[in-house]
Amino acid sequence: MSTPGPTPRRRGGLLRWLLLGLVLLPFAEVAALVAVGQAIGFWWTLGLLVTLTVVGVLLVRHETSRTYRALQDTLNSGKMPADEMTDAILVMIGGFLLILPGFVSDVLGLLLVLPFTRPLARKLLQAFVASRAVAVVGTAGPPPAGGGVRRSSGRGQVIEGEVVSEQPPPGAPESDGPHQLDR
Repeated sequence: MSTPGPTPRRRGGLLRWLLLGLVLLPFAEVAALVAVGQAIGFWWTLGLLVTLTVVGVLLVRHETSRTYRALQDTLNSGKMPADEMTDAILVMIGGFLLILPGFVSDVLGLLLVLPFTRPLARKLLQAFVASRAVAVVGTAGPPPAGGGVRRSSGRGQVIEGEVVSEQPPPGAPESDGPHQLDR
């Protein structure tokens, strides 16, 4: 009879907030569109949305090529391109948000794409990824010295060992058994 492993930790705190934000985003966009439309009128609001989308696309194109060049330069120098990869991800997400119609998504997209606001977003994303990596690696722990049995993340036993072939490799001298010593 096996004993149950540790209760899995509740995950997804940030995922829940992200999903809640995605559900609430359309409502925030409609509220912002109505407020801006009442303040400046329908046609000005529509023109502002189209202008923001066009400027956003042009900005994303520029920042994408800039980020790609920085990534290539870092790779060619032999360094790890952590910041450049994070920037590429942020520019991609920001570009998606800028293409969506609405003022709230445009503001969020600009925060991710603009070169003077992206470093803060980069640090936040890298800190989040690092904390998740530590949490994942920390649950498994390092392997015990010399093999053995250990529990891993509540998924049962992990038995570490070494596979030893009973057949001699081709071209090796034949032996009488597995326990014969070389003479």
